[in-house]
Amino acid sequence: MVNVQCYIFHNGQLLLTADNKVPELQGEGMTFALDDGTECRAWDVDEVTEGLHPVDLRSSYDMLPLTDYLRAGKAAELLHWHKHHRYCGRCGTLLEPRTELSKWCPTCETELWPQLSPAIIVLIHRGEDILLVRSRSFKRDYYGLVAGFVEFGESLEECVKREIKEETQLEVDNIRYFGSQPWPYPQGLMIGFMARYKAGELRLQDEELAAGGWFSIHHLPNIPKPLSMARKLIDNYIQNHKLINLNRP
Repeated sequence: MVNVQCYIFHNGQLLLTADNKVPELQGEGMTFALDDGTECRAWDVDEVTEGLHPVDLRSSYDMLPLTDYLRAGKAAELLHWHKHHRYCGRCGTLLEPRTELSKWCPTCETELWPQLSPAIIVLIHRGEDILLVRSRSFKRDYYGLVAGFVEFGESLEECVKREIKEETQLEVDNIRYFGSQPWPYPQGLMIGFMARYKAGELRLQDEELAAGGWFSIHHLPNIPKPLSMARKLIDNYIQNHKLINLNRP
């Protein structure tokens, strides 16, 4: 058997070598190919393999090359999907593998593919101030951005407006797409936007947010790590604001 890159997980944590690299091992697992032809495998193990140590997937961002982190994220999503989608939702029959990214019900002939949960995240700006909020779900003491899952029947831009209104009671305009990133916690897709404050008095949704307010880009509280779309949005806005000021006569 040819040695390939193996993304091995134990209790939801990624196993790395002693020098924090992805191991090249022989073994069975869910095989997935990348656009460049690289073959990878992903599997869960009941015990930590000798010579490897467990690392939280988010923490691996600071240890691995970006390509390895992204591949590990894809592996984690595939394993989560495989574990939580074993039976047909229509008839209850045990599903069978069909391709590396699909399953097949032999009874009702339904084909199933991994599902993503798209979510928007938006930086609301007002001159040199940006709106930062602290969700009650945050495990660390930092401020992030307004975010939420896309609902049936709405566009991404409609979701941006709805989430902002629900969580802050503010109105925005000039909504601009920024970028997206896979978010394998466990099967998300984060879609980033910028939006300009238009009107309204800030009133936080108490059930969702523990704190929030307008912060000057020159005096920010603790914010998310560079891994996140929130940090990318914040860094980009600050950098662009500095460039605008430099170009002013």
